[in-house]
Amino acid sequence: MSNTETVKKSHAPADLEVKDAQLIFNSVWEELEDEYGKEKLWFPKELILLGGAPGAGKGTNTDFIRKVRDISERPIVVSELLDSPEAKAIKARGGMVGDREVVGLVFRKLLQPEFRGGAILDGFPRTKVQVECLKMLYDQMNTLRLEFADSPELVHFKQPIFHIMVLFVDESESVARQLKRGRQTIAHNEEVQQGGIGELWEERPTDFNEDLARNRYRVFKENTYDALVSLKQIFHYHFINAQAPLEVVQENILSELEYQSSLELDPRTFQSLQRIPLASEIVRHARRELVTRLDEYAIENPDLFNRVVRSIQDTMMPIVVRHAISGYASINSEDPLWAEPESLAMLIDVFSERGYHASVDVRRHNVPQRFDMTTGKVIYSKKRVYRFLVRFSGSEIRRGG
Repeated sequence: MSNTETVKKSHAPADLEVKDAQLIFNSVWEELEDEYGKEKLWFPKELILLGGAPGAGKGTNTDFIRKVRDISERPIVVSELLDSPEAKAIKARGGMVGDREVVGLVFRKLLQPEFRGGAILDGFPRTKVQVECLKMLYDQMNTLRLEFADSPELVHFKQPIFHIMVLFVDESESVARQLKRGRQTIAHNEEVQQGGIGELWEERPTDFNEDLARNRYRVFKENTYDALVSLKQIFHYHFINAQAPLEVVQENILSELEYQSSLELDPRTFQSLQRIPLASEIVRHARRELVTRLDEYAIENPDLFNRVVRSIQDTMMPIVVRHAISGYASINSEDPLWAEPESLAMLIDVFSERGYHASVDVRRHNVPQRFDMTTGKVIYSKKRVYRFLVRFSGSEIRRGG
């Protein structure tokens, strides 16, 4: 057998799965178009595909993830969909809930209005066919966006954002946590049965048998985990080490899912906004640039710089000191010094170097000077009043109770 024939045979199953997925996707998509109409296929703008090893803390962290991403609805749990009336009807007809049925159930659920802002999907994809169908959904959402680009309907076809998030613990930790949950479940249910208060927790067989717990972990690794990892080159992938303490895990989740305009904005919108620098970029170089400016003032315009420093020291700091508790001082000045070029910039930089935040507002007032007997008009002169606001961290003092 030639090497070419070997390669062809090794890729045959994958090619077959892609073809199966294409047939399934096309069939489901045609049904959705007939049922909803193409212009009403409004899928969530953000989809978080959540996978976690048994005992990794999916239930513990799901609400935190929802809060971080501002997702109001509870997760779509595929195992619950398989117990839905739709799935039970399939079983009652003697059918099996295979990839075709799962894809149809999941896609219909995602089209419900409450998920348009975003959804967490727990337990999908689990097979290679489902992986391919997910890729096709993403492509089709982009196609719809292009198709409705010049219509008022575009507002409903957001730039799709798919996240793959895996909460991971190793096998020994997973087994230990499953068995611990089993012990906690028994203790809790005994209290409920004796006291008659509260709800019974589900008793999973895998939480009481080490071999079953290990097998459950292996099923996760071989099915769900591999399915999600296969998408890491296509979608935003987040691997969370869930063996760390809860606060560390949640810090990592927050870091992974924090807002990134380049990922979430429409490309045209992002391109327009790129002309404005990010605050983080400005802050990164601010200190170095401040030092450079102060040195330039002292070298290139020492007379003016020294006058500004003396004015701050002699006339402003006594007022600032009196407001040390509040951390907020308002200072008015009519000194002509502030009308000179660069003087206000120097003042702001000097205060910044010393740890204060200073701003200035220039107000112009008309001051009556004389009365013109010929015209009967009052002649005014212009007076500039400079109002400086100086903010800083105020004093923390004890107040009586």
